Amino acid sequence: MKNILFLFGTRPEAIKMAPLIKAFKEDVRFSVKTGITAQHREMLDQVLDFFDIEADHDLNVMTPNQTLHGLTATLILRITDEILLKEKFDLVFVQGDTTTVLAAALAAFYQKIKIAHIEAGLRSHNIYSPFPEEANRALTSKLANFHFCPTEQAKENLLKENITENVYVTGNTVIDALFEGLRKIEHTDEQQLINTFGTIDFTKKIVLVTCHRRENFGTPFLEICHALLDIADNYPEVEIVYPVHPNPNIKITAHEVLKRNNIKLIHPLDYHELIWMMSKSNIILTDSGGIQEEAPSLGKPVLVLREVTERTEGVDAGTAILVGSDKTKIVAETIKLLGDNEYYAKISKSLNPYGDGTSSKQIMDIIAMDL
Repeated sequence: MKNILFLFGTRPEAIKMAPLIKAFKEDVRFSVKTGITAQHREMLDQVLDFFDIEADHDLNVMTPNQTLHGLTATLILRITDEILLKEKFDLVFVQGDTTTVLAAALAAFYQKIKIAHIEAGLRSHNIYSPFPEEANRALTSKLANFHFCPTEQAKENLLKENITENVYVTGNTVIDALFEGLRKIEHTDEQQLINTFGTIDFTKKIVLVTCHRRENFGTPFLEICHALLDIADNYPEVEIVYPVHPNPNIKITAHEVLKRNNIKLIHPLDYHELIWMMSKSNIILTDSGGIQEEAPSLGKPVLVLREVTERTEGVDAGTAILVGSDKTKIVAETIKLLGDNEYYAKISKSLNPYGDGTSSKQIMDIIAMDL
């Protein structure tokens, strides 16, 4: 029996790890432990509860105003001392590009434990955008023993970096998680969910907005806000719903600037609330990587509020449009999607390039054969 550790720290990691953890726990060939660093405490806990995951190790590293270098050093030390030296593991799974991913990969490497990297091969080809994620994922690729790529393009990125062994295209586990989440909320009272959102009128078209990434702080976010004001003024019959991230770089500006009756600033959404809201939306404006991957499976056009994206497959497939923080582009594309039914249908019916919901089984079968 192989001893497997799943190690993660943020809500997106937990979402994408959840279907994998479930698959491995149901297979008698593996002994499974989960470790969390809790970079996102409350948002992480909600996902763990939703997917019925209980952490075996909880480092709870989050402190106010921590620096990247301080966080990285703390993570390497505590992952090593409190997890890796306490038990013997054959393989450590990491997912994505957070500071937890890089620190966990380094800690496992120092202990000569094999590393499996989920969502491997994503590249923006700009080491400072997104920062520090682009460097985190590129460095992790140099340490990993198994590379599970969501798309052929991600695999090609690794091959160009001379990473050629144990590179597999499996799709993205976020689609597995999305389908599992939708199955779970099928049994939820929809009226209860509607009531949760207060004054939002779901008989109207919904434009869902999520924006929280570091590169959008400051002037870019202000531009995005003014674009939303223009959309609200041009389409008073449309509801713009924005679950505002608690980071003060976002929250303060949003509440100061976004003052329109049809712009609804609401609390950050739990995972099940978010995927339900996505399913009810007509258009999604986002800087989130996960939502870029999920939305096509729901038939929702995505406007990407970033200057560059490592998820170019969505743009190439026509499911996403890169608009950055350019007010003119954001307004023009949103209005086009709201007013041109043929254009909307073309984007909403494009196939999702990120997977079909079988990624977890593919990954488990490969590990069972090769580990």
